[in-house]
Formats: sequence, structure tokens, C-alpha cells
Amino acid sequence: MATRRLRAGDLARFCQKLNRVKTLQDDLMETSFNRCLSTVDLTLLGIGGMVGSGLYVLTGTVAKETAGPAIVVSFIIAGIASLLAALCYAEFGAHVPKTGSAYMFTYVSVGEIWAFLIGWNVILEYMIGGAAVARAWSGYLDSIFDHRIKNFTETHAGTWQVPFLAHYPDFLASGIVLIATAFISFGARFSSWLNHVFSAISMGVILFILVMGFLLARAQNWSASEGGFAPYGISGIMAGSATCFYAFVGFDVIATSSEEARNPEKAIPRAIAISLSLATGAYILVSVVLTLMVPWHSLDPDSALADAFYKRGYSWAGFIVATGSICAMNTVLLSNLFSLPRIVYAMAEDGLFFQVFAHVHPRTKVPVVAIVVFGFLMSVLSLIFDLEALVQFLSIGTLLAYTFVAASVIILRFQQAKTEAQDAAGRSEAAPTPAEPGGASEPKEYESFSDKLQLVGKEKAGSLREPGQLKAAFEPYLQFLGDFYPGEVVTVAVVVLMVSALCLASILVFGKTQLHLPTWSYALLLLLSSLAFTGSLVLIAVHEQKQTTPTFQLPLVPLTPALSIFINLFLMLKLSYMTWLRFSIWLVAGLLVYFSYGIWHSKENLRDSPTQDIRAHYVVFPSSSLEETVQTVQPRMVPAQGLTDAQENGEEAKR
Repeated sequence: MATRRLRAGDLARFCQKLNRVKTLQDDLMETSFNRCLSTVDLTLLGIGGMVGSGLYVLTGTVAKETAGPAIVVSFIIAGIASLLAALCYAEFGAHVPKTGSAYMFTYVSVGEIWAFLIGWNVILEYMIGGAAVARAWSGYLDSIFDHRIKNFTETHAGTWQVPFLAHYPDFLASGIVLIATAFISFGARFSSWLNHVFSAISMGVILFILVMGFLLARAQNWSASEGGFAPYGISGIMAGSATCFYAFVGFDVIATSSEEARNPEKAIPRAIAISLSLATGAYILVSVVLTLMVPWHSLDPDSALADAFYKRGYSWAGFIVATGSICAMNTVLLSNLFSLPRIVYAMAEDGLFFQVFAHVHPRTKVPVVAIVVFGFLMSVLSLIFDLEALVQFLSIGTLLAYTFVAASVIILRFQQAKTEAQDAAGRSEAAPTPAEPGGASEPKEYESFSDKLQLVGKEKAGSLREPGQLKAAFEPYLQFLGDFYPGEVVTVAVVVLMVSALCLASILVFGKTQLHLPTWSYALLLLLSSLAFTGSLVLIAVHEQKQTTPTFQLPLVPLTPALSIFINLFLMLKLSYMTWLRFSIWLVAGLLVYFSYGIWHSKENLRDSPTQDIRAHYVVFPSSSLEETVQTVQPRMVPAQGLTDAQENGEEAKR
């Protein structure tokens, strides 16, 4: 029996390790970086991250192979889903102005292992995104010279016939990544200035494309004789939306740069809203122009816009488009190389990744080791991988990060983030507090996601409503919910929300096709999943949120992030099974890194490891006329190995 209790206690402690949350600094504006970026700088970084190879390459690929002219609808759907995710990023970026983006947001609200996996996938996202841009950059430059670079490489370096790899090594793409890596290492101010130059040229070329494109538009290219507006049907439109997410992944560079923003509380939300609006409008209009200029089935996936002008006899316009596309792709490449090292730095700074990547150059104020190492890895990916394989693999990691950020917004709204001061207060001797009439009440700390799931005691809500407590208006009807700890019910409801959203999306995607469900069971499962999703939303909504803060707050919480979660999961399930297979392999590799290094070197682990905090809880009865008083005292710190039998029994009872 004792062994079983010991194992249960060890398992509980292990789960708490996995789900502990990050302790924030009391001064969130304190940083090793240089706060030099304005709202304009951040907006142009966001535009540069979104308007690049997605505009010049992805439009042609999706239009020809997935959605046809209905790519316009695909971009609208992807833009709406991205807007929901972007608003979640905006709230977090303003509230927690630290580098790390989705990784940091997940760490301060959900838990450590989830944050590591999100950060691990964001690293892959940026590496693949940068490599894909470099491949597209090389393809467009090659198209200007009539594919002479490709022919020369195939003749002298040979070709490969390996699945998922490119047909030939792209030395040009690899070289441009290395050059961009060198520029990024000069510092944030120089990187921002370089991005301004390329962004200005790119936006000028986009205006030229729209004006010329509408002049050359032919309505018959959307007619039934050319296959119609939606030749691949609704399924093609939704599959196109999943792939089109690649076009919008760049906005999180703004949240990643929040530690280098001068005024992140205002600059982050404004920059995200402006850049996403402009990018969505550009994608929709360019998709209309492209599919009206030439029939969708005749597009060249590698250089669609330039090739469309060539086919209409305007070779000089095609040259301008190709030149502008190269500038646009440079901004995306710079954006990826700017964000990637900062994610790595944030993970290394927290102890979850190798410490060498936490080094910041004293003069340039950038994580130079992370820039050099991961810039080199990105150049290797661009050398050997095919563009299409890179793009398909990219979307799934992005969608997963968006899903966890949306869930983190809900959790953050209904709980207090743990700061260093609060953490120190929790570890110090607790002050005596009067007990409630009728019995002793044991003070509790709830520092992590797992704590909320594992707490078994119950405490009546006080007169002061804390975030996560049941609203007073619902107490007469939902009295049993008022007995839980603040935020406990919300945390469980978020888990139910995500599971039900996954079930609902799975039924919609696979119910009639792969699963071949009969109509009655399809309708029943759809109804049950919808009820669970709606019920969890209602359960969250009847609890108190945080008071209004001066920073940006996402409207209609929990509805807005819940819709974001559902859309992201739905689009993830629309991706191919090979994408999921490669994604699973990458996740397994991440778990190996975490359990072999991260869990042991985590700063949160080192914060607790030297000693074990042992508290004795007892009740004092001075006299029958006095109220019962509960006191919590903290004896001297006792090493975990040196406990007496009595102490072990007391610790077991506490657990």
C-alpha cells in the first residue's frame, strides 16, 4: 500500500513538472535586447513576413492544383481564420511583451511540455518557411534567365530521384539564405531598415500587378468552358484554405519582436491589425487578377504571376513582376531569419534548450549563435528539399501553434499569471488567516495547469470576485460550481472544448468520406460534439474574467478563441496524411530533446530542486470563546532525502 501511495505521489509530481508554468519577471519591460522598433517598423515586418512567396508562388500552385479560381474564397476563409488567431496574438503580445511568441504565451498559461512542443514546432515552421522562400526566390530568378540556372545545375551536379527531395541541389537558394543570415546578425535596427527597402519595392510592384492585371482581365477565364469558378468543389476550396494558411504565418513575427518594441502595449496590436488587413486584401485581389488574366489550368506553379504576363505578350511586365517578387521574398526570408533565433533564444533562456543559444552579442544585441546555427540549417533545407513538400509541411505546425495560443488566451483571462513576486510570496511563510466559520480552510497555491486539474479540495467563494470564480448571478442555479477553486472549472472546460472541437472537425472532415457513416450516426455524433463544444463554452462564460486592462483585449472571449480553435483543427485535418506522418516524427524528436535535456535544465525545475518546500498545517484552539484560527507555518528547508517517518507521513497526507 505504501509503495502504491509513493508511486501515485511520484506520478503527481512528474505531471506537475510537465505542466508547470513560467514565472514572469516583475518588470516585463526589462530585457537584454534593444527596444528600438516602432509601430511602423513592426507593421512592415508583418507585411514583409506575409507578402512574399505566398503571393508570387502559392497563388499559382493552389489555383492550378487545388481550388481553381475559387482560390479567392480559399484566401478569404484563411484570412478570417488568421484574423481570429492574430487577435489572440495581439492580446498576448501586449500583455506579455517578451520574445518567444506562441512558445512564451503557452508557457505562461498552459504548461512547460506544451510550450516546448509549440516552440519546437515553431522552430521547424520558421526553418521550413525560410527554406521554401529561398527555393521560390531561386525559381523566380531562374525564370528570368529562361531556366538556365536549373539546366546548368542538372547538367554538372546531377539529379536526384528521392521522394520528398528536390530533383536537383539548389545552390542558389542555399547561398541566399547564408547571405541573409549575415545581414540579420548585424542587429534589429539594420534588419528593420533592410526590410523597409524591400517592402517598399514589393508594395509598388503589387500595385503595378493589380492595375495591369485588371486591364488584361478576361471574364471568360472563370466560365464553364475553362472549368468554371470552382472546378474542385467545396472540398478543393477548404483544402486550398489549409494550404493558404502558409501565406499568413508571417504576422507572428510581430509578436516575436515584442521584446524589441518601444511601446509593445500599443504597437503590437496596431501592427498586427494593419499588416494582416493589408496582406489579406493583397492576396484576394492578386488571386482575382491572376485567374482572370489566363486560364487557371495553364498557370506555372513556380512563377505564376510573371508567367501570366509572359503568356499575354507583356514580357517587360513579367520582368518587373519577377524583380518585385524577389524583393518580396527577401522580406519573408529576413522575417523568418529574424524570428527563428529569438524563439530559440527564449527556449534556451528558460533552460529548455541548449544554453549556448541564449548568448546575446554585447554590441549588436542579437542571439548571434542561434542566428548562425539555424541560418546554416535553413540553408541545408533549401539546398535539398522540394518547394511543394516544404509548403505542405509548414501549415500544420502553424495551425497547432494558433490553436494553443487561442486556448492560452482563455486560460489567461480566467487566471492570474505567476510573477516572481507572487512566486516568492508563495514560498515564504504564509501569514495567519482567519478560517471560515464551520471549519478550517487550508490555503492553496495553484501555479500550473496540472495543479488545477489535480486539486481535490474545495473552497467557498469569498466576497471579492477573483478571475475564474463563478459569477454571482449564476450562483443560485449552479451552486456546485461555486465550490471549486478559481480557474479550476475553466481549465477543465478548455480541455473539453478542444477535445469536442477536434471530434466535431473529424466528423465533418471524415464522417461521410473515409468513415462512411450512415446518416443517423453521422447526425448523432455531430449533435453530441456540438453540444459538448457549446456546453464547454457556456461553462467558461459563467465565470469571472479579469478586469479590463489598459492593454489590448480580445473581444467576445471565450467565443472568438473557441472559433479560432475549431477552424484551426478543421484545417489541420484537411492536410494530407504524409504531412501528419512527418509532423509526428518531428514531435517524437522534440520529446526526446525535452526529456533528455529540457525537463532537467528548466529554470522552473532549478527553482524548486535544491530543497523541498515542506509546510505543516495545523489548527489552534486558544479558547472556546475565540474563533477557530488556521495558521500555516514553514519550518526550515529540509532536503528531500533526509525526511523522518513522521515527516514522510505528513508530506503524504498533504499530497
